Amino acid sequence: MITCPLRLPRIVGKGRALELMLSAEMIDAQEAYRIGLANKVVPQGELMDAARKLMTIILRNGPVAVGLAIECTTRGMEMSVDDGLALESNLFGLLASTEDMREGMNAFLEKRKAEFKNR
Repeated sequence: MITCPLRLPRIVGKGRALELMLSAEMIDAQEAYRIGLANKVVPQGELMDAARKLMTIILRNGPVAVGLAIECTTRGMEMSVDDGLALESNLFGLLASTEDMREGMNAFLEKRKAEFKNR
């Protein structure tokens, strides 16, 4: 059964999305990476280490900012560009009012590691 995905064409383009859906052809990890469907390809034995490394990098950032970035990206993909920009602006305003944003800015200016408190 062929479905009508809305996200795939946004990721790989209309032509490639149609080709993948209509041919039902399997692609390997290198091709998925090449067309933007995968962010990275690592050997299977290094997968957990690579995932932990990425998670460590993400967790260094402010939890409020990370959560709002996920929300904005997820919800924004389902909106028009104008609505998505309004959402982004609103969420940035919300983030700007947090202690964590002030801490992050101060830490950057003072060239030190930020100590986020999820507030």
